[in-house]
Amino acid sequence: MPPAAEPGSEPGRALVIGTGLIGGSVGLALRKRGWRVTGSDTDPARGARALEVGAADDLLEPGTRPEGPDFDLTVVATPVDAVAPVARAALAFSRVVTDVAGVKASVVGSVGDARFVGGHPMAGSEQLGLDGADPDLFEGATWVLTPTADTDPAAFTRVREMATSLGAHVVAVSPPDHDALVAVVSHVPHLTAAALMTLASAGAEEHASMLRLAAGGFRDMTRIAAGHPGIWPDICAANRDAILESLDGLIAKLDSVRGLVDRGDRSGLLDLLQRAHVARRNLPARLTRPEDLVELRVPIPDRPGTLAEITTLAAELGVNIYDFGIAHSVEGDQGTLLIVVDAGLSDLMRGALLGRGFRPSAQPL
Repeated sequence: MPPAAEPGSEPGRALVIGTGLIGGSVGLALRKRGWRVTGSDTDPARGARALEVGAADDLLEPGTRPEGPDFDLTVVATPVDAVAPVARAALAFSRVVTDVAGVKASVVGSVGDARFVGGHPMAGSEQLGLDGADPDLFEGATWVLTPTADTDPAAFTRVREMATSLGAHVVAVSPPDHDALVAVVSHVPHLTAAALMTLASAGAEEHASMLRLAAGGFRDMTRIAAGHPGIWPDICAANRDAILESLDGLIAKLDSVRGLVDRGDRSGLLDLLQRAHVARRNLPARLTRPEDLVELRVPIPDRPGTLAEITTLAAELGVNIYDFGIAHSVEGDQGTLLIVVDAGLSDLMRGALLGRGFRPSAQPL
């Protein structure tokens, strides 16, 4: 079994399995940053197209083992139902393997290897397939990683470094938490946009001018319905329980809104809209100024699960980790985790770490 790549290692050889929109964008972005990228796709025409557009340097036939040294990193960008078997096979000739699927608990549980790091770049395009691939697609996007207690810290660090090098903001949460969260912020919004779009389209059959009247708000709300429909049946099957729970919550909320409208409850409607207005304006924005950041130094024991415990704790608290590293001790079984967080939330994070038995120190950047 090949060891995971060491943190801080230089770009090397990457394999991208599945060269559609996301896989193609990963390939383009990695090559832009000095990686040598091998592509692999079950569709020979799409693989050839990946070479043509520069998303890969060469191709590997699916199901074959490559010659030469192991890949430093493999990114599995297949439909969600194919990720686990493809990832398990890739671990035989890859130091680290990650994926880009929108569902994580079933995938991570099925792979069950310390060198596999579940991932989900929350980026996309209205353009479908490889022709929509963009090396800058991940700039400013959130890239979720889902470590577990068994995840190799070096593998996690390698994938995190790759994602941040592509301009993404990395957030670490547990696989079940990821699935519950994306059901609310991604899966149900997509299904809602699709339902609203079909409702408007049905009305347009009777009133030809309806869709011509679609204003900016309608277009913004339904934009995601233009995404590739083919991936969604698998996502809905893999994340069924979380999606149903979120749909039930949305239906209950819409029923409540219907009641407000039906009763003509002006104050109730105003209160609802005002709370939504405040919540929307308070969505987190990217923070880039060094003076607004604090470095926390956390001595950690060399035991499985510590890295996952701290990163998922940050996610539960809503504390974004802008950067981190691990300083290993030359002697003994302890190192120091260095994490960079928002100065305004550093006390919250530090207090939570103290509550878990860690002894963090803080200093401004």
